[in-house]
Amino acid sequence: MARLPSVDQAQLLDLLMPVFREKGFDGTVIGDLSAASGLQRASLYHRFPAGKEEIADAVLTKVGERFLWILEPMRTDSDVARGIAETARRLSDFYGAGALSCVLDTMTLAGTPEKVRDHARSLAVTWIDAMAEAAQRAGRQPEDARSASKDAFLRIEGALVLARVLGETHAFTEIVALLPSLLMPARS
Repeated sequence: MARLPSVDQAQLLDLLMPVFREKGFDGTVIGDLSAASGLQRASLYHRFPAGKEEIADAVLTKVGERFLWILEPMRTDSDVARGIAETARRLSDFYGAGALSCVLDTMTLAGTPEKVRDHARSLAVTWIDAMAEAAQRAGRQPEDARSASKDAFLRIEGALVLARVLGETHAFTEIVALLPSLLMPARS
């Protein structure tokens, strides 16, 4: 009997992420992860002996890698506005133009182990810090840059919640398009 092809780790995490995105940690069961990945439960436990918590942590590590790529233009482009605009485009792609839930949000709901919540929090802090750094590079004072970055984060996350609750993605699209103006200092 021919053996089924195995799934590499990166591909596996891409298959598992949507489950946590939609159901959160507490709402996800190993059967959901097995169905999403096409792997038997035993195969998942072989790869992740600590079970669902280890899988969630691995998914968040994958999200962190993606976030670093998403945030990179805002951090490195010599034209800060262009870098922020590219980061906004990448954010839009990552969230399916607002149609996909935020895994950072769903992985911090009640019932999530503290280790997993801390991992999600650290990714949110990385995102806020990157926006604050870009706002400072654009000319904002540190305190103002931090405030602008938190406001932008709240607007983006709020638009994702609105999209999930009401099924309306246009608020997300609008906020992401406004990201450069939210972070750049006002012109006199």
